Amino acid sequence: MASIACTPSVPSPGNATGLRERARGALLGLAVGDALGAPAENLKPSEIRARWGRITGYVTDKPAGTDDTEYAIFSGLLLARHGSALTPSHVEAAWHEWIADREEGPFRGAGFSERGTLENLRRGLAAPISAQHRHAWSDGLAMRAAPFGVFAAGRPAEAARLVAIDGSVSHDGEGIHGGQAVAAGVAAAMAGAPTYAVVASALAVVPDDSWTARSLRRAVAVAHRGERAVRSAVVIGGYPWTDLAPEAVALAFGAYATADGDFRDAVLTAVNMGRDADTTAAVAGALAGATQGVAAIPPTWAAAIGPARGSCLPAMAGHHVLEIADLLVPDEAASARNPPTGRAGAHGLPAAGSHRLHPGRN
Repeated sequence: MASIACTPSVPSPGNATGLRERARGALLGLAVGDALGAPAENLKPSEIRARWGRITGYVTDKPAGTDDTEYAIFSGLLLARHGSALTPSHVEAAWHEWIADREEGPFRGAGFSERGTLENLRRGLAAPISAQHRHAWSDGLAMRAAPFGVFAAGRPAEAARLVAIDGSVSHDGEGIHGGQAVAAGVAAAMAGAPTYAVVASALAVVPDDSWTARSLRRAVAVAHRGERAVRSAVVIGGYPWTDLAPEAVALAFGAYATADGDFRDAVLTAVNMGRDADTTAAVAGALAGATQGVAAIPPTWAAAIGPARGSCLPAMAGHHVLEIADLLVPDEAASARNPPTGRAGAHGLPAAGSHRLHPGRN
């Protein structure tokens, strides 16, 4: 069994400016991947080809992030508020404050795992009982895990610890493992680790015999053969659910490895494999964005990403992923003005009460 204490060494994070560019790359990359992949969600590669040929850019007039982006913003705000002191009680309170006790948007809380969590919370159940529903294995935690890797740059084990706390309210088992793999991978990429070390960091924080680890190993082992080989190695033919964490996370890492960390190729590889394409492309985008920095994202793709619309989580409306990146990795000037505190962890993040941490305010 793997242990988060055995996470392989990764480079120390660079200077604050470089770290911030990687942070912006990770979270903007997530939102771009989400928007690119949304039209291909739940489709087969053959269906994608029949509609668009090969997707090489946005295929809708008004691309936007889905629940993946809005939940990542949610987790980023939560992490900025509490830092390394995050507890399950903090997460549960945030679910009530920002989601469960508010009027829901058209997405009605998003996927099956989120719906199950909200129903349990509204019945008065607390973590970890709130995560006992039929879809605790979903990729709903993996899709919002990147902010933890951004915050814990260069510390994959800490990223994995924190994302598991977040996930304790909504996920269990393979759902937690998927989130930990993504958070650890992003944390390694934030420190400039090469592709193989990013993958190794992800594998180090999940049990060796887990479905997530087995799928991830299969995906990266055939990554040099391209997206068709990755998809064949991971996807279980005929399985009805596409939001399965071991599958989605493995496809995302497979796309990232196929592209050797290149942002454009990683995201488009994930998109054109279909299945839960918004999530797989969002995760691949976060990994590659952290690896290459925000400058690697094609400007036309980046320009299409605006503030969250609140389609899934109305409380997140108006927040931009770049705002979240800046909260999690302040620049040198901001760090000098606001020295680190015990509450916010090592990055000197604003504590609760800052006006920038309240959803709905600009």
